[in-house]
Amino acid sequence: MKPISDHLKEHLSILFVGYNPSIRSGETGHHYANPNNRFYRILFQAGLTPRLYKPQEDQDLLELGYGFTNIVARPSLTAAEITPEEYRQGRIILREKIQNMQPRVVCFVGKGVYEQYSGHRGMAWGSQPDPIVPGVVEYVCPSSSGLVRMKLEEMVAIYTGIKTFIGMELGKG
Repeated sequence: MKPISDHLKEHLSILFVGYNPSIRSGETGHHYANPNNRFYRILFQAGLTPRLYKPQEDQDLLELGYGFTNIVARPSLTAAEITPEEYRQGRIILREKIQNMQPRVVCFVGKGVYEQYSGHRGMAWGSQPDPIVPGVVEYVCPSSSGLVRMKLEEMVAIYTGIKTFIGMELGKG
């Protein structure tokens, strides 16, 4: 199965970084395409999008200043299938993308994604001190996978915090 395309451009408001595409995303070519994934619902409920988007509209989020990539490009059933070598290579490629694109915020969709990227452990949700790429806000959110047992409301509250870094007033999409 082929990797799915990144949606990138320079100076994004937010670059969302996942572990790797799901099998469903690999089949459809769209980010967060698994029907059990709550990503687009979380963005909408957090006031980050003006409406509820569908996975097949992922490229449309570039118009809002939001891009997509993954630390590992190969689709798999679970992140547990990603090898240490894939993470090592992905870390290097991801850092180059961030340096070249200079997004305002890099939102890591899962603590494990940030751990693999940064080498840090035990971080809190939200903005991280000492970003790997200076001048970029590194923001850690829960994975939106349906496998994550955190309540949707808790996840939405964490994602809502991104708004303070991209110039959106809280409560005003």
